[in-house]
Amino acid sequence: MMRSVGEPKVATFEATPRGLVPLGRHASLALSSGQLPQGAYTTLRTYRGRAVVRLDQHLRRLEESVALQGQSGRIDPAEARRALASVLDATSHPESRLRLTFAPPRLFIAIEPFSPLPARLYEEGVACVTLDVRRENPHAKDTRFIAAAQDAYGHLPDGVEEGLLVDHDGTILEGLSSNFFAVWEGRLRTEEERSLRGVTRSLVLEVAGSLLPVDRRGIRRDEMERATEAFLTSVSREVLPVVRVDDRPVGAGRVGPKTQAILGGFAGLLRREAETL
Repeated sequence: MMRSVGEPKVATFEATPRGLVPLGRHASLALSSGQLPQGAYTTLRTYRGRAVVRLDQHLRRLEESVALQGQSGRIDPAEARRALASVLDATSHPESRLRLTFAPPRLFIAIEPFSPLPARLYEEGVACVTLDVRRENPHAKDTRFIAAAQDAYGHLPDGVEEGLLVDHDGTILEGLSSNFFAVWEGRLRTEEERSLRGVTRSLVLEVAGSLLPVDRRGIRRDEMERATEAFLTSVSREVLPVVRVDDRPVGAGRVGPKTQAILGGFAGLLRREAETL
C-alpha cells in the first residue's frame, strides 16, 4: 500500500549530463511525483543495497509509455545506471525504493528507504476490494494516474491491502499499483490486453509457465467464487498472496500450494537476475 504521509523521507533528483540536481524532499513518492512534469514513471527496489532487477526492461517501459502519451524520447541505459548509482551513493539507505519519471528529455529519480512487507502477510495472505476504476490508457504508466490511485487508497477499508480495477464487463484488470492473478479451474489467469504489463508480472509469468497453464485473460468478478487462489505482483510486494476479495474468501481462504510454488520460483529468479549498480 502507498498511503503514508509523514516526515519528508523522499529525496528527488534530476539526472543531467552534468550530474544530479537535488530538487528537494517530500513525504511520499506520490507527493514527489506531483511536483514533476507529466510523463511516465516506473518503480524499482534494491536488493543487498545496490542491486536491481531488469533495469533495461524498466527503461524500455518508460520509453513505450511516453510514446503512448504522444511524446518521444530515448534513455541511455549507461547514463541511467550511473545516475541511479549516484543517487544510491548520495542517500546510503540499507535498501531503497526508487521511482524514475521520464518527461522527455528529462529524467527524474526519487528515492526513499525501503522495508519489505511483514513476513506474516506472505504466510497468511491479504484482502482486496474491487473498484469501478480504470486507467485511461491501460498500457501507459502515466504519472497522471498517481493522484487518482492515492485518492482511492485513502478510501479503502481498514485492513485492505489493495483495490482491484474492474472493467465495464466485470473483468478484474489489475490493482491500483499491482497486477492481479487468480487460479481458476487449474489455470493461472491474468488480464493482458487491458492492464499494465508490469515488470514483476513478466517475471512471474516466466516462473508460472513451468508450473501450470497460463490464460492471459482476466477473471471476472462473478467468477471469483470459483477461484482457488489469487495473488498480487509488484516491485515492492513481489508475489503477495490474496485470500479475500470483497470480503469473500478466495478458495479455502488461505495461501494455496500453487501460489507458494510461484513464490519459491520467483525468489530463485531474483537471486539469478539481481544486477549490482
